[in-house]
Amino acid sequence: MEQQIVSAIKHRVLPHPALVVGIGDDAAITRVTPGKQLVTTTDMLMDGVDFLLASTDPVLVGRKSLAVNLSDLAAMAAVPVGAVISLALPRQGGEQLVRQLFDGILPLAAEFQLAIAGGDTNSWDGPLAISITVWGEVEPGEAWLRSTARVGDKLHVTGALGGSILERQFTFTPRVNEAQQLRRSAQVTAAMDISDGLLIDLARLCEASQCGAVLDLDKIPVHADAVRLSLQEHPTATPDELQAFALEHALADGEDFELLLTIAPSDPLAAQSIGEITSARGIFARAADGSLRALTIRGYEHQFRA
Repeated sequence: MEQQIVSAIKHRVLPHPALVVGIGDDAAITRVTPGKQLVTTTDMLMDGVDFLLASTDPVLVGRKSLAVNLSDLAAMAAVPVGAVISLALPRQGGEQLVRQLFDGILPLAAEFQLAIAGGDTNSWDGPLAISITVWGEVEPGEAWLRSTARVGDKLHVTGALGGSILERQFTFTPRVNEAQQLRRSAQVTAAMDISDGLLIDLARLCEASQCGAVLDLDKIPVHADAVRLSLQEHPTATPDELQAFALEHALADGEDFELLLTIAPSDPLAAQSIGEITSARGIFARAADGSLRALTIRGYEHQFRA
């Protein structure tokens, strides 16, 4: 049964110029562009944690499992090259499930010219788990990092935030192309993707860069999904209350997978900033009169028990 699944995947995967040896051997062999550096990332998604398979189309689950990895490459300004995919499949229905997962994975891989180089399959009496490792390339010294923000840099996001739980967590487009355009046209000093929420991810960037940040809350782009979600949760809210609820979703929901960037203040893109990097540690909100108040860091974190 496992060999049948592997063979079916192999016949669906298209040839790729980066692949010397692909699916079917003990390991893959890929070409590396001379003079480039490899950027590697991995993410594991689990039923019951990152999605609910009972109520979610497996095609969307497969798509998301690759998209979150491509988002990490975008955050490093890397061009995608290849991926390996490992699946822990439920024994019941696993063969059909793997076909559906790849119905979501393969079109996205093709969109970003990503080679599917191999992986692993396993079965068990537990829920679906998907682990994907992807790699890309970047010119030496041109990768974006979290740790290189500078005091005075402006904060920028590539799109609106909040409410991704309604569906966008499965249908978002990784900002790979936007990253490459910004790499060529903007003075980006640091970057990461927003996976766990703007506040908590900004705090992580600031910790890595040993700085703080000020947010202009009225400039944060709030997605229409955040408004829709707030209306579902608070159907009797006033317009002002609805705006506040939607902003909270934009600050802390996570799974937006937009890029959070710091931009040199001299860059024209700085005019569209949502805040700035400061020497004072902590994350603060700035009012119209310039006064500051400390923000409580919130967002998604995996929890563990002793």
